[in-house]
Amino acid sequence: MKNIVESIKKKYPVSKESIKLLTSYFEEEIFPPRTHIVRANVLDKKIFFIESGLTRSYILVNGNETTTWFSKEGDLAYGSLDFLKDKAGFEYVQTLEKTLTYSIPIEVLNNLYSTNIEIANWARVLHQDLFLLLQDLRIERLTLSAKERYDKLVNDYPNLCNRLNLGYIASYLGITLPTLSKIRAEK
Repeated sequence: MKNIVESIKKKYPVSKESIKLLTSYFEEEIFPPRTHIVRANVLDKKIFFIESGLTRSYILVNGNETTTWFSKEGDLAYGSLDFLKDKAGFEYVQTLEKTLTYSIPIEVLNNLYSTNIEIANWARVLHQDLFLLLQDLRIERLTLSAKERYDKLVNDYPNLCNRLNLGYIASYLGITLPTLSKIRAEK
């Protein structure tokens, strides 16, 4: 659980005791590529901590898949409404590689938030950072060109882009595959 623990400690100084408590509820789950671990319109009851592998989150827009997020080593994967509102969500989370996760029931994690201040503070900082990242992404979509968005993605996540299907990257950036191909050809 090296990647998960490092990621937690990077966000907030959680003690060894609190990490041991959190991880005592983990269940190891290994998924092959192209497995849906979260499904739209199904109430999913788990949060997945990714030790190794890669997932993408996507929604269906007029029957087409639109990629909204990627989660890699040390990240969490979950359905937003499932986790935050206990309602069946609108998104899918699919593994892109063989993915080793440690899952925890949402109910258990919420109980830990109410009984362990370190875990609660880690989650608060994590979600604050995610909120700010989503805000930045929204502003970038409105203010940056397609090339600038691609360059920023490659700069911010250089190792990630080599692991992704170009169609997923294009969808995530809100551009067409031919536009992405043109941008890449100009480099």
